[in-house]
Amino acid sequence: MTGLSQETPADRWEVEALFDLCFAPGREALSSYRLRDGVAPVAALCLMARDSGAGLAGAVRVWPVRVGDARALLLGPVVVHPTHQGEGLGALLIQEVLERAAALGHRRAMLVGDAPYYGRFGFTRLNGVSMPPPTNPDRVLGVALTRGAWAGISGEVTRAPD
Repeated sequence: MTGLSQETPADRWEVEALFDLCFAPGREALSSYRLRDGVAPVAALCLMARDSGAGLAGAVRVWPVRVGDARALLLGPVVVHPTHQGEGLGALLIQEVLERAAALGHRRAMLVGDAPYYGRFGFTRLNGVSMPPPTNPDRVLGVALTRGAWAGISGEVTRAPD
């Protein structure tokens, strides 16, 4: 592995091709994509990993959202090329994003995913936080990047274009 780097505009289509390879057709129909429409990702937190042959091994993107009146980060999608799955690359991308987000002063992050997998990074179910339908509420997870950052936060998750 050659390490992690920030995604650049020149990398966009290569990253999109990896998402297409790894996710089912119609991935953009998921409710989380409605929160991304017309909103720029948080560039400093969109990371890529290349293998020693300079091939794209994995990537993660992060988007700004609002939960009620509070700002949050929507982590994902996270993707690892099939030839690199099982190497811990997904975990490395997630850990690095969370560390960088905290260092940049972000207070909270969320995602839609499997609690058993994301729980090891501190994500827990967000009671009182609702994603656009049809999202299973049990899969709406969050992690506090600063102590107590999710305390008292509830409401609908909406786009944060500014």
